[in-house]
Amino acid sequence: MTVLVHTRADLAAELDRAPGEIAVVMTMGALHEGHRQLMRVARERSAFVVVTIFVNPLQFGPGEDFEKYPRTLDDDLAACTAEGVAVVFAPGRDDVYPGGAPSVTMNPGGLGEILEGASRPGHFSGMLTVVQKLLMLTRADVAYFGEKDFQQLALIRRMARDLELPVEIRGVPTVREKDGLALSSRNRYLSPDQRRAALALSRALREGAAQADAESVLAVAHKILAEEPGVRVDYLALTGPDLGDAPAEGVARLLVAAKVGSTRLIDNVPVQLAPGQLASVQPRKGA
Repeated sequence: MTVLVHTRADLAAELDRAPGEIAVVMTMGALHEGHRQLMRVARERSAFVVVTIFVNPLQFGPGEDFEKYPRTLDDDLAACTAEGVAVVFAPGRDDVYPGGAPSVTMNPGGLGEILEGASRPGHFSGMLTVVQKLLMLTRADVAYFGEKDFQQLALIRRMARDLELPVEIRGVPTVREKDGLALSSRNRYLSPDQRRAALALSRALREGAAQADAESVLAVAHKILAEEPGVRVDYLALTGPDLGDAPAEGVARLLVAAKVGSTRLIDNVPVQLAPGQLASVQPRKGA
């Protein structure tokens, strides 16, 4: 049976009964099939899975959707129970940040200043700060994060490595709707027309990734996005698998962020570049 706890003390009491490795899945709630896939993958390896549900105010900037971000704790708890989660930790703000906002936070470095970091200043500092705190509070041996938030995953891996954190960070492939749209808690904000327009993101990534050379990858993806008037592109970028420069050949990553209506969506896919091609590509801004 899944146990719901809200305080540090109650969480610690539940962790004391863990039979072995502790796995954590961190969420902001409004759980969907993508979150449930993270839980399933965690359960395949670990008998004791903790899911955290906390809408972190530090990673929302001015004008973003902190206040209207969906809170669906009853439904979330039911989903966790169905997936065999041992503990759901749903703390209040004072439990995570006792005494108010922390004066010491994580610095994401240069990797946190590009792509999402350029569009959302301060976002990754707030994200890494809460991830570090939750890793410590949950005593996690392994943590699972979705590849949809690929830059987030890359930064958490870098933080764990640079700070010698005793935790393994594992990525899980993006879960999509049947029509290709990447699952996101923000998809519920889309009207039917906006949702149809949003399909341009996954279509652009899919058809771009089918190209053999770097310049064609970006050209094809950008053309598809430009043809959808309901999509306002923030960035379209081809990078290396660690978000560095795109390689001349081999594995790369194609990433996009765009607004559809007032909803900001992100997505990405792996790309296999053929040998002997050029990689003179930079992040490309949309209109």
